[in-house]
Amino acid sequence: MAREFSTVGVVGLGTMGAGIAEVLARSGVRVKAVEVDPAGIERGRGHVEHSTARAVAKDKLTEADRGELLGRISYGTDLAELADADLVIEAIPESLELKAQVFAELDKVLGPDAVLASNTSSLSITEIGVHTGRPGKVVGLHFFNPAPVLKLTEVVRTVVTEQDVVDDVVEFARKLGKEPVVIGDRAGFIANALLFGYLNHAVTMYESRYATREDLDAAMRYGCGYPMGPLALLDLIGLDTAYEILETMYAQSRNRLHAPAPILKQMITAGQLGRKSGKGFYTYDAPESPTVVADALTPSAAGDSDVQVRDVQRVGVVGTGTMATGIVEVFARKGFDVVLRARSAEKAEAAVGKVGKSLDRQVAKGRLSEQDRDAILGRISPAVEFEQLADCDLVVEAVAEELAIKQSVFRALDEVVKPGAILATTTSSLPVVECAAATARPGDVIGLHFFNPAPIMKLVEIVETISTSADVVATSRALCLKLGKQPVHCGDRAGFIVNALLFPYLNDAVKMLEAHYATSEDIDSAMKVGCSLPMGPFELLDVVGLDVSLAIERSLFNEFREAGFAPAPLLEHLVTAGRLGRKTGKGFRDYSKK
Repeated sequence: MAREFSTVGVVGLGTMGAGIAEVLARSGVRVKAVEVDPAGIERGRGHVEHSTARAVAKDKLTEADRGELLGRISYGTDLAELADADLVIEAIPESLELKAQVFAELDKVLGPDAVLASNTSSLSITEIGVHTGRPGKVVGLHFFNPAPVLKLTEVVRTVVTEQDVVDDVVEFARKLGKEPVVIGDRAGFIANALLFGYLNHAVTMYESRYATREDLDAAMRYGCGYPMGPLALLDLIGLDTAYEILETMYAQSRNRLHAPAPILKQMITAGQLGRKSGKGFYTYDAPESPTVVADALTPSAAGDSDVQVRDVQRVGVVGTGTMATGIVEVFARKGFDVVLRARSAEKAEAAVGKVGKSLDRQVAKGRLSEQDRDAILGRISPAVEFEQLADCDLVVEAVAEELAIKQSVFRALDEVVKPGAILATTTSSLPVVECAAATARPGDVIGLHFFNPAPIMKLVEIVETISTSADVVATSRALCLKLGKQPVHCGDRAGFIVNALLFPYLNDAVKMLEAHYATSEDIDSAMKVGCSLPMGPFELLDVVGLDVSLAIERSLFNEFREAGFAPAPLLEHLVTAGRLGRKTGKGFRDYSKK
């Protein structure tokens, strides 16, 4: 018979502990909360009262229900008061020594069948549990902050945790209205193990001045649909908290990608902890405030006003695929004359037809008039010969992602396109400088990485090589803004910003699955529910295509020679077996019957 957790103890009443107490009391559970001193109790009580008062103000809780909720929570300073608890959840600071001490004391006062749970986000549950005489009844129960709002809970089992304890805690989490995922005991569990490697990588990019804080954050928000950029998220979490989690993860994994970026320690030492201190990667108008204010690093609104911008009226696009036709549509809709070059007249006409169908869909949805559609199509000219691009001010290459093919296109363009024209590649992973080297005008070559579908996605990565002229960069930025796109700037490295941050994270998820640490469903759920990401890693890999993902991961590994970037063998095997994701009907999931 399943255990009944009718009385639950909460040890520690910081923001997280108070939130857990509120969640429990909301579900009708009697809560006994313990803090070290009366001041801690008052702070914790204040957290609960303030949170529930906000819920009443937003009509999410009635005043009567709030009164009953508050009445279910009792407070004390002695662990002995928890003697009759069926379950105790520890939520004290992230110190193994402190947690072990609390668990040892709780073990002495609780009944023999009581379950002990830790809300730790990164410490070993096994190491905490061995300090009790009941390690089989010790689990991790990791809530996410703010606990009353976020649905995910990670239920962490050790090698000795009894299966019925895991089952009972999972069922209890569901009764609390949470979405539990069960995982093994390893640093960071699911969400933090995947999230903090990604965050640390972003800090390393910032530290090396590869991209600005604004561009790093905008890239992940607009390119991946993330609710927050990595540096803004670190400011919210707290740089000291992030550093502790990374240190704990590195101590267990010895993965260099988990070793905290040196700048984190420097910022912590300087008191720049993020929102809580009023300054982190960004500056805030007050401690604990979410409002960012301008500081010395804030970009000027005027931008590169001293750099002359080239005049761009006529645009050429080379290619007939989805990306090429999307870019044609983007420019034509903004009033540019566009020449679409294909290898044959039939392909060119078919590509223009694809643009027409896209515009027809907008007309059907009432987002575009028939007159405007006709005007847009009237600005597009199909072409077969490269010479027909001779008078273009900008030519964008959007052919297959093979370097030899792209270089042949750039050699052909170099021979016919007028002097002063900008030559751009939409590559997502190949070196832009290799395309530039195929021309006699490397200063005029730049990367303009649009995201698919180009008419919808706002992000464009502007990739400059060591040879790109400053006015080409300034012109590209001005063009992106005129197109209604969000430009971000970066250097010519594999993956640029988005893919360089995204694919190591996806690769880590595959390695987690490969190690039988958690199921693909639980990993996806953890990242969507716990981190508010639009898609889980395996859903995303299947959409992108496992072959495309593998190619990007190989390019990252070959460029950086970082052991942690080496593609997971499981991904290699699935691609070899022809399981490429949605496009073949099978990837990490089976879509053939849907």
